[in-house]
Amino acid sequence: MSIPREPDPAKLFLAAIYTDAEVLDHCLERLCKRLGPIDTGTRETPFESTGYYNEEMGDDLCRRFFTFRRLADPGELAEIKLATNALEEETAIDGRRRVNLDPGLISYYNLILASGKPGGQRPYLGKGIYADPTLSYDHGTFKAMPWTYPEYARPRMISFLNRLRQAYRRELKVWKAGRGSLES
Repeated sequence: MSIPREPDPAKLFLAAIYTDAEVLDHCLERLCKRLGPIDTGTRETPFESTGYYNEEMGDDLCRRFFTFRRLADPGELAEIKLATNALEEETAIDGRRRVNLDPGLISYYNLILASGKPGGQRPYLGKGIYADPTLSYDHGTFKAMPWTYPEYARPRMISFLNRLRQAYRRELKVWKAGRGSLES
């Protein structure tokens, strides 16, 4: 018989696509009030992985990734996605988003993104939000699933996420040793 237990906390990850850096900064400021400070942020790069967002958001899209200092309870993911959705709506003009915020979790085993879209591989979390198991960790590296977005399957992205996972493992050891908490 398996014994139910609470999961380890995970590293909160945020992928942002945007047209206006000031709008992104506003959203990050609001998220930091709720989730705590950011500890990792990438530089701005052009977002050219897909044209999916161009009709709504325009052609000159940028991309950045962030992680937050405090480890997150995996059970918070649906609420965090609802908060990012609210920021997307709040900053939209005439119903057109200027920022797309995709939260996710990096754990010992995988990278999970939150989504409002159902799919065969996406278990329901609650409140209209689904978990998208984007990458699994196996034999020393993250590996793509058949449905993984191509951007997340690129070697450079896998390398970046492997480094984030290494940082997460160090933070988890501190947390387990009792010197950290989900509240700090």
